[in-house]
Amino acid sequence: MPLPGKTSPLFEPATTPVPLQSVIGVRNLCKRLGSQKVLRGVTLRVAKGETVVVLGPSGSGKTTLLRIIAGLEQPDAGEVLFRASPGNHLPPQQRQLGVVFQEQALFQKMTAEKNIAFGLKVRRLKREVVQRVVDEMLELTKLKEHRHKYPAELSGGQRQRVALARALAYKPQAMLFDEPFSALDPLTRAEMRNEVRELLQQLKVSTLFITHDQHEALELGDRIAILRDGIIEQEGTPTEVYNHPRSEFIATFLGSANTLSGLVCENSAVVGPLRIPLRGPASILEGQRIKIVFRPEDVVLGLQPVLTDTPYHLGQGLVESISHFGSSERLVIRLLLRYTPYQAQHSKSNLTLISEPELDDALVTVSRTKWEARENKLSIHDPVIVGLREYKILPRPYCSSSN
Repeated sequence: MPLPGKTSPLFEPATTPVPLQSVIGVRNLCKRLGSQKVLRGVTLRVAKGETVVVLGPSGSGKTTLLRIIAGLEQPDAGEVLFRASPGNHLPPQQRQLGVVFQEQALFQKMTAEKNIAFGLKVRRLKREVVQRVVDEMLELTKLKEHRHKYPAELSGGQRQRVALARALAYKPQAMLFDEPFSALDPLTRAEMRNEVRELLQQLKVSTLFITHDQHEALELGDRIAILRDGIIEQEGTPTEVYNHPRSEFIATFLGSANTLSGLVCENSAVVGPLRIPLRGPASILEGQRIKIVFRPEDVVLGLQPVLTDTPYHLGQGLVESISHFGSSERLVIRLLLRYTPYQAQHSKSNLTLISEPELDDALVTVSRTKWEARENKLSIHDPVIVGLREYKILPRPYCSSSN
């Protein structure tokens, strides 16, 4: 039976006038394991029909967060809420959650259909109801022809489908996934991502998905919450988080990113011999150290001094390496910063160059489509002109502490 209650204002975005109904929520969640603070004041919500992906490296607290929501662990502080009602006291079987783990935990001596039916029989549903639901789940997960097979006779992807069907069978209020595809081969993993995404959209079931895989996060999530050292560093749609990272860690963890160190001088970001227009928070001060962050696909390469396809000019470079990935090409360019090659007088951005002969060259990763690579073929050691379509400036306090 669904838990009663109205939507808690705690989980309503301040900029949204229409409140969102939260099926799952956590508020100021804290958890310590020994001397380590695994979760430090985590607040998160999953709205009705929404898929939220919690993305983070190993040890960030992702699985602990999921286990607390599932009722398998208790927090030291904070609350778990279901439809805005407190749920810390509820045992796992009363939380109305379907859980899918990396290890499917299937009964090896039961066929696929008997594994799916197990939870329904435990709930003492009528035989005809169990059979009807099992048939629906087998159809939904494309397992009809495998219904009489045992787990050992199924592929990894098929076993994961059985685990998914078993979790969905009793119509949970929400689904929890704990890195369910990490043991699968890359091709099966991609297929399962597509199938699960379509299935969740079809059923409109609220879902919390835990992963360390950026591709899963971008493909599956309506929203992504990036967890690091027990704290959510940024939350938003995949487009928002990817294109507007708040820190160097987020930029480099969610996709590839280039970073150049510099400082602020006369309303410009100075990197070696380059002055780039300052585009960052108003709090950035004169003389402050900053990082310029840009994606590989934001870089434009050319053979002429003037780059007409981009307003921002970085200077000269040499091709260090080239890798081909079928639909794309990835290059590493050594950006020459140890001397001033020329004055970019005709650049749209009106960048000026300054002298800083002691600065080391920088390596920049560039991504090009196969069409761009075919139109402008490059080889190792070729000189190129480097420009940017887009970039972001971050103040050093928001960059990783290792820098």
